[in-house]
Amino acid sequence: MPAQLPQESTNYFGSLLRPYVDDMLALAEMKPLEQTLCSQDAKNAVIASHGKLTPNFEYIADLRAENRAKHSKRLESSMKKVLVLGAGYVSAPCVQYLTDEGVAVTVASALQHEVDALASRFQNTTPVLMDMKKDMEPIEKMIADHDLTISLLPYAFHPQIAEMCIKHKRDMVTASYLSPQMSELHRAAMDAGVTIVNEVGVDPGIDHLLAMDCFREADQRGGKIESFVSWCGGLPAADFSANPLRYRFSWSPKGVLNNLKAGAKWLDNNEVQEIAAGGDLLYNAKNLDFLPGFNLEGFPNRDSTAYRSIYGIEDAHTILRGTLRFKGFSDAAKALVALRLTEDGEIPSLHPKGPSITWKEFICDKLGLARDVMFETAKDKLAETLGHDEVQLRAILQLGLLSDEEIDKKGTSIDTVSNYLNKKLAYGDKEYDMIIMRHDVGIRWPDGKRDMHHIDLVVYGDQDHEGGFSAMAKTVGYPTAIAAKMVLEGEIQRHGMVLPLTSDIYRPMIKRLQCKRIKSRVHVTHLH
Repeated sequence: MPAQLPQESTNYFGSLLRPYVDDMLALAEMKPLEQTLCSQDAKNAVIASHGKLTPNFEYIADLRAENRAKHSKRLESSMKKVLVLGAGYVSAPCVQYLTDEGVAVTVASALQHEVDALASRFQNTTPVLMDMKKDMEPIEKMIADHDLTISLLPYAFHPQIAEMCIKHKRDMVTASYLSPQMSELHRAAMDAGVTIVNEVGVDPGIDHLLAMDCFREADQRGGKIESFVSWCGGLPAADFSANPLRYRFSWSPKGVLNNLKAGAKWLDNNEVQEIAAGGDLLYNAKNLDFLPGFNLEGFPNRDSTAYRSIYGIEDAHTILRGTLRFKGFSDAAKALVALRLTEDGEIPSLHPKGPSITWKEFICDKLGLARDVMFETAKDKLAETLGHDEVQLRAILQLGLLSDEEIDKKGTSIDTVSNYLNKKLAYGDKEYDMIIMRHDVGIRWPDGKRDMHHIDLVVYGDQDHEGGFSAMAKTVGYPTAIAAKMVLEGEIQRHGMVLPLTSDIYRPMIKRLQCKRIKSRVHVTHLH
């Protein structure tokens, strides 16, 4: 006892304790309570033995459970609630970020194993099984019950989701491009006081953030942007690229195949260059010499000329945004387009309920051959159709598209081939991907000097480690979640359709992405 207390108190406490000293020593032997030789009074005083509450104190467990339930209910009532639609490729980092930030998340998907996996992995996550292709009514009820909705669904769903958010005055975030259909909802969202943030993935998304930050710095120093060339691609890490396409799938395979047929438009020294849709894009791939260890090629992506006004770089004479692949991709992919394997019209032989068909039989149909011809005959005709291009022929053969494997039919060529390649070129358990992004920004300074700013971003996936994410998932999921949290916290207050092109949005996002080890490097070349 402390010395300042009277000696009588110490003596009195000792006299009360002394009869139980032998009992305490017996209990210290750590035997099971029922085997311990001590008084019943001493046993009655023991709260826990061998990791369990003793019978007299088992009520404590009930009190704890009751208190946890009360605390959880209080916490849930004060937590912001976010609905995440889609539990696929990129959702996990998004859910992780939000729940780590104290947000309650509901994940809705048509696939039970996906939502269950997320709910078991992250706290404050509720799984909901929901097929958005069949019934949108439950989705609308959930949108109304949450503060914000993140749509990670295919872009075609976004306008319908946005209409529901506007109707119930709920905010929304998506990583996809701002489509014309979404743009048409801008005024309605403004009038409803609803914020809908678009293009906060990787491309579009992080590419905007890094570009706008560079433009801002140049403007503050009186510089003018003369040129902007941007490349971005999701690729397998180099040691996992050994297949005909030099590619593996970490996002929608149908999206990859659709892009092979897309057109493109860009500005080159004040002259508009254009490629028509239909497959010519692959014939305009060019070898790229930056980051030479990666052995890259690239081709234009969509309409780059629009970014002259979107980015506010009206003085730029060259503007190009392009897609990165490893060298050899475009030559091999030409075969898929040449055989019309990327077309989306319904084909009777690919009807899911139709008779079975092999890849060889399907390709023979494409080539105008009988299905039972010899393999060599089919191969010879295939070579002729492909213009005797050895790379293209080898790609079809190595991908197994002339094999006797039975097709998992999905109705159309593009859906069937997408499904097949998604399995054929999936990442293995110990394989990982990467994201490569490059901006080359030409700047003219007030003194007439000119610089080229090179901005490089390389992010590696760590999905080969337990709890890790693919690079694609990180660079789409994290910025999407960061933007959502900024809306919830009132950091983004503008209403209507919003893009991350103002400093109040892109500067905080860049800093928070750096905390997730998504950080660019910049070096400058002085032109003269």
